[in-house]
Amino acid sequence: MMFHEYKNVIEDGDTVIVYLNHNSMSPLKVEAGQVYNNRFGTFKHDDMIGLKYGSKVVNKDGKGFVFLLHPTPALWTQVVPHRTQILYLPDISFISLYLDLRPGKIMIESGTGSGSFSHSIARTIAPTGHLYTFEYHEIRAQTARKEFIEHNLTDVVTIEHRDVIANGFGKRNIADAVFLDLPAPWDAVAAAKDALRKDTIGRICCFSPCIEQVQRTALALDEHGFSEIRMYESLAKDYEIRNIPQPDIDEVIDGQRVSFKPVKSDKKKRKLENDSACSGTDTDANGSTVKELTVTKPTDVVRGHTSYLTFAILAPEEGDDIDMSE
Repeated sequence: MMFHEYKNVIEDGDTVIVYLNHNSMSPLKVEAGQVYNNRFGTFKHDDMIGLKYGSKVVNKDGKGFVFLLHPTPALWTQVVPHRTQILYLPDISFISLYLDLRPGKIMIESGTGSGSFSHSIARTIAPTGHLYTFEYHEIRAQTARKEFIEHNLTDVVTIEHRDVIANGFGKRNIADAVFLDLPAPWDAVAAAKDALRKDTIGRICCFSPCIEQVQRTALALDEHGFSEIRMYESLAKDYEIRNIPQPDIDEVIDGQRVSFKPVKSDKKKRKLENDSACSGTDTDANGSTVKELTVTKPTDVVRGHTSYLTFAILAPEEGDDIDMSE
């Protein structure tokens, strides 16, 4: 099982994502002879082995069911056991873009934490790139190493238990990008500069919850020769999509009151393939045809602040041979 590659059939020992609904998923290691229990019933692992990923599995009573999904970094972020605060997709995608991550890149990360971002980095830089990730907490490092082995990421990811603030990264002039998720990232800026390549533009990102951390980090980046120092905050806003009765233009002109409440119908009782929600028409409770209009609006609750993202670049030093292939 590889998180940066895909296969079709579930095998003994694979990790799958058990999908109950979009708000309820969990990881499961499939092992012959074992059973899996949840609120929808009991499911035998033996019934899962040999199925294609994405298959629907019915419990032994024939009443409840789940879907078995192929693990991806995006899904793993939603189900990973939280050992620390983790990065979520809005921040992950934004950081990956600004650090110019792609296959073949060499990346340094500190600290590893729960490994959420590490899985996304591995998928992005595979198969020819490499991630060196460092974690100062020994037990967290051991747990993350075990997950990387189970997920067959060791060809792309190397993890080390190390205090990078006290001892540096032990790497010089090899990394295309550095990511720091530390309480005091300003103390690791010098080590990050040593680790970055000097023959091309090096990039750094610091993940900090507090603005005071951003201030001290920006000062340290400037002191060590970094430029284009910028800070961003990534806030995602979800939108609701619904169908409402389409107002009749003549009724609106005549001043009649227009209802914008969702159409009430028996759609829930109909099969999915017969659902006409996207066709522009529907049937109300009386069997009359109702013209529909698809509308959107932002959700009432918006996820708040996660952290500030501080970016900077390190330009090649004078006299160095510049790698123009980038």
